[in-house]
Amino acid sequence: MSVAEIQEALRREGLDGWLFFDHHQRDPLAYRVLGFSPASHVTRRWYYFIPTDGEPLGLAHRVEPRMLDSVPGEKIPYSSWTEQVDGLRRILGKVRRVAMQYSPLCAIPYVAMVDAGTVELVQTLGVEVLSSAELVQHFEARWNQAALDSHLEAGRRVDRVRAAAFQMITERTRNGGSVEELEVKRFVLDGFAAEKLFTDHGPIVGVNANASNPHYEPMEGATKPIRGGDFVLIDMWAKLDQPGAVYYDITWTGYCGTNPSAEMR
Repeated sequence: MSVAEIQEALRREGLDGWLFFDHHQRDPLAYRVLGFSPASHVTRRWYYFIPTDGEPLGLAHRVEPRMLDSVPGEKIPYSSWTEQVDGLRRILGKVRRVAMQYSPLCAIPYVAMVDAGTVELVQTLGVEVLSSAELVQHFEARWNQAALDSHLEAGRRVDRVRAAAFQMITERTRNGGSVEELEVKRFVLDGFAAEKLFTDHGPIVGVNANASNPHYEPMEGATKPIRGGDFVLIDMWAKLDQPGAVYYDITWTGYCGTNPSAEMR
């Protein structure tokens, strides 16, 4: 984390600071932007404020006093509710407009990590809470060259697996043959492993009506055969098996034959 870079972004956005908050690790964005992982369970609330000008300040419970040790600035301890509110007032000072992981009307749920009650608490101190969405976009979602390169390379590898999967379906459905959706799924996962790709789940392999079932995924006891004349969808996603890699996600459809119907087209 670069405090100076964050402060520069805050000036561009016309904000007085960025207030981070977490309890029970509900806000992964806070840890990624600040660049630290908690050394223990987060059973108490912590706050960390980066002002547009000046040094950051933290507020941590006495039960977990070292929670913010890896980020710069003074850390104020608290125990009681009154101490927490007073400490929050102290770290915010005289600021009037701060960013938090909040989204008006929850329009962007990926950013809406702070609960409504905590937003209300900050507002009772005379502070306007605005969304950190633009800041999160800048510090969390931008790709560097290495990320772009990893995405493009993943695309090349995924496409090889995709081509092999459709070729396997073609060969198995010739002359009245068939192949199960689940078998194609396993074929894709084996291909990912051979290409040194990582995926958290999937892929989706759906034949005919299953192709229109959102997030359908074949599994033991819930799979259908793919035969000649069928419509097939494969939705697959994976990334290089290395830190900082970016996923490649693509959906292809195909027809098991030479002349698809007008409806399929």
